[in-house]
Amino acid sequence: MAGHEIPEPADRKRVADHLAHPQAAEETRHSCDPAFRHGVVVGFDGSMSSERALAYAIGMAGRSGSGLIIVHVANRLPTTVWAGCEPPVFVDVPDHRTEVLGLELACAEHLTEVPWILVERGGDICHELEEVGREYEADAIVVGSTHGLVGRIFGSVAGRLARRAQRPVVVIP
Repeated sequence: MAGHEIPEPADRKRVADHLAHPQAAEETRHSCDPAFRHGVVVGFDGSMSSERALAYAIGMAGRSGSGLIIVHVANRLPTTVWAGCEPPVFVDVPDHRTEVLGLELACAEHLTEVPWILVERGGDICHELEEVGREYEADAIVVGSTHGLVGRIFGSVAGRLARRAQRPVVVIP
């Protein structure tokens, strides 16, 4: 039957082919609460810098009448540092910090002003913040600035995110 195509019956339902239509597969894979579409994404890890970013994001979401998507990126460590093998492999490190942060946020009085959700991800912080921003069609991403030696050596999260993000990035000092 090479060279001939068999017509599809008109009443047959098409199944989403993720290779032919990658957007259809992404839509089914990444479902998010529609109430938080066009909200404000904020990176939060409990540090003072992220606390300031959260406070700014709360005000920004409140002024725009949108929801707040708080993102905590859990730890992932590359095993190649110790094993010396290629390509890099990542190992999820148990991170109970998200549960603790969720409880702290649930008890925070300043979060009663806006609807919010807490999203946990694992991986590269910049990539995950932008990915959540894309999934929720966020209007902006708010992050705290990084200070110290690690930020100078590897580049700050805020700087890397500002260079690659597809939406506005607000960096709070």
